[in-house]
Amino acid sequence: MESSIDTKVVLPRIEDLGRDLLHVTDGQRILSVARPLVCFAAYVLFATQGWWMPAVLSVAGLMFITYVSTSHDLVHRTLGLPRWLNELLLAVIEGLVLRSGHAFRLAHLQHHRRFPEHDDIEGRAAHMTWWRALLDGVTLQPRLFVWAWGRARLDERRWMLVEAAFIVGAVGMSLLLWTHTPVFLVYVGLVFTSSWLYPLATVWLPHRAEGENVLQQTHAVRGRWIPEIFLQHTYHLEHHLYPSVSSHQWPVLARRLDAYLLDHGVKPLRVP
Repeated sequence: MESSIDTKVVLPRIEDLGRDLLHVTDGQRILSVARPLVCFAAYVLFATQGWWMPAVLSVAGLMFITYVSTSHDLVHRTLGLPRWLNELLLAVIEGLVLRSGHAFRLAHLQHHRRFPEHDDIEGRAAHMTWWRALLDGVTLQPRLFVWAWGRARLDERRWMLVEAAFIVGAVGMSLLLWTHTPVFLVYVGLVFTSSWLYPLATVWLPHRAEGENVLQQTHAVRGRWIPEIFLQHTYHLEHHLYPSVSSHQWPVLARRLDAYLLDHGVKPLRVP
């Protein structure tokens, strides 16, 4: 689903920028799916061996990869996967981090339609101070689920019921197994507390709610190493302008938009 672009802003058509931007290779698809699975497997391996520092780092990587890369592409259906497989992977990969993938989709697409309006449940943190955005993350996931449930179609509610049942079951299992092994309950705790950073890291930092139009409401960042470290999520303006383009193609999209952005007064932030 495309974002609602300010009618005063006339964007280049995707045909003019190049329809190759919509192409994703098999290798990129495999990478997208494999990264969160590898992070989860790494946590299990390290935690069962008692190597807690790399175990915690594995969860941090998993949370980051799902939010800004894999789940994000699955939400927008930009990996070119069969629809049934895309929906299944969205549920499974978000399930790894104890979130409802289909609730995430409903909220995120609303964000693209409505930001910076206050009926954008995901984007509200952009109007807050940094510490208020951090506090907002503590209760965001259950609030987001309830919000999405009220707007979901029947098929989406079926997915959400399965996802919610899995989350409740996973938490219950971790409690039951606590006396046998702390691995699962520690994982649940790490995932839940890490999710509190979501409004601060993915809304408050990259967005500007006071911007007058879509070109001024998110940051454009250019650099060599920082975008790679953050899995291209620094190209947030480009993503808002063209949500049908996969994260794998954001660097190419950014280069092709550079002249247009400069002509319209957008000066990207330069980082290493």
